[in-house]
Amino acid sequence: MTLKVQVHALFEFVITLAFCISAFAQQPAQPAPSQQPAQTAPETQPQPLTGLERYRNSGISIFMNDFGELSRYRDANAALKPPAPGENRVVFFGDSITDMWKLDESFPGKPYINRGISGQTTPQMLVRFREDVINLRPKAVVILAGTNDIAGNTGPMSLDEIEANYASLAELAAAHQIRVVFSSVLPVHNYTPQSEALFSQRSPAKILELNRWLKNYCATNGCVYLDYFSAMVDGNGWLKKDLAEDGLHPNQAGYKIMAPLAESAITQALSGHGH
Repeated sequence: MTLKVQVHALFEFVITLAFCISAFAQQPAQPAPSQQPAQTAPETQPQPLTGLERYRNSGISIFMNDFGELSRYRDANAALKPPAPGENRVVFFGDSITDMWKLDESFPGKPYINRGISGQTTPQMLVRFREDVINLRPKAVVILAGTNDIAGNTGPMSLDEIEANYASLAELAAAHQIRVVFSSVLPVHNYTPQSEALFSQRSPAKILELNRWLKNYCATNGCVYLDYFSAMVDGNGWLKKDLAEDGLHPNQAGYKIMAPLAESAITQALSGHGH
């Protein structure tokens, strides 16, 4: 190949290469592949709180600042005079069933003092036992508790733990010559719409078992067993429907049954005869 031909061929190659580069440069830029948003787990809807959870949440301030609710009766205790000579002072000590009981109507003229606090459990009652019972110098104390422990108002509790608290209350009372009346846990019912939640938190089987323990404890430790349960239970093993609208808290008819039973137990305790 002559030099002239070689130069001509090289010239054509350069022209062709330049054309290709120019054509490639004019191609529209290809869009970057779109990035798909990261897949996120579907949001789960929060479950509605149960009645017990709402109750616990509402009591956080109390649980953190005054677990035993000593403030409830502080002023009333300070204003209370010492028992008069020969006075058979009795403290009714418990939860809402005691708190709601109008003792002056059920026991007119009697030196009976109400120290019930709604919603309380036996650990809370232990905290305030000195201020609300011992320091009032009663001859006897009528203790009604346990139903809120079974429900778990201040957290899950085993029957063994509840029973240990009962024993501690009795031992504190005995150390101060205070006669002890242990009330049975009342039955509950599920006959009305407003009773469903309260009933679901309180196992009838656990109530029976706790009452068996209470009765045995009283028989072996010189306490009086006050059996509300047998007088208020129906054929299904539940609280009689006409004694409580919400399945737990006695109405006037319920307290009417309870009052003479309590009076008889107090008489027995004050006479020095347990069981």
